[in-house]
Amino acid sequence: MLSEEKIYDLDIRKKTYKVTTFAELRKQMEDAKREAEKNAREQRSAPGEPSQPSQQDPNAKEVEVDFDVKNTGATKSINGFDTKQAIVTITVREKGKTLDQGGGMVMVTDMWLTPNAPSTKDLMAFDMKYAEKLYGPMVTGASAQDMAMALAMYPQIKPALDRMKAEGGKVDGTAIMTTMTMEAVPPGAANTTAPVAAAEPAPKKGLGGMLGGLKKMAEAKNEPSGKPQRAMILTTSVEVLKLTPDVDAASVALPAGFREDK
Repeated sequence: MLSEEKIYDLDIRKKTYKVTTFAELRKQMEDAKREAEKNAREQRSAPGEPSQPSQQDPNAKEVEVDFDVKNTGATKSINGFDTKQAIVTITVREKGKTLDQGGGMVMVTDMWLTPNAPSTKDLMAFDMKYAEKLYGPMVTGASAQDMAMALAMYPQIKPALDRMKAEGGKVDGTAIMTTMTMEAVPPGAANTTAPVAAAEPAPKKGLGGMLGGLKKMAEAKNEPSGKPQRAMILTTSVEVLKLTPDVDAASVALPAGFREDK
């Protein structure tokens, strides 16, 4: 709850819930950021390790941000809403250079929008207040801790999210389904695609799992051919099942029979 500065995580199977305060979450984000930055420095300085792209350098060069909206004309019925597809592409690149010349980051947001849904301005306002209280840019579908770690490894995420926030009004409609991807692009890899990771057991949750995944992404850029490769930083998928402007207190109350997991 925003007014209480608390987050409630429910475990439906165990019928338990866990409470995390915003203060605790801010500390987790700060700890995650420090450890991610330490990990990035160790990877850049480790003997025999491949050099990392400039977007992992905390002293990154000045960048420019390109914004593009494409209405594809495709239509789809999703959860009772008639939607049209729009794809937003935001490119962060070194100032004065193309993406292929200087490398950078690409964020693609694939949205299925409906014009006839209840207004979501209140939801957008809530998301902005939530991010402000946590002192950092947020992505729907990504945890605050994961965002802290990703930002530490790839500082160019922030200008991309800032541009999305500033230009979001150019997208007409309410997003019912949204898929977002962020890719790191080293110089010479603008026309490549991120390699698809082989199937493996689900990574452990938390800091260790996230950092291990980012290390694998960095390693994936170095194929036997020696050609630079894109690396997937983050993917999220969000689907709206129902929208209503009227919600009573009972609708957001903790389910009966749930106990707190301390």
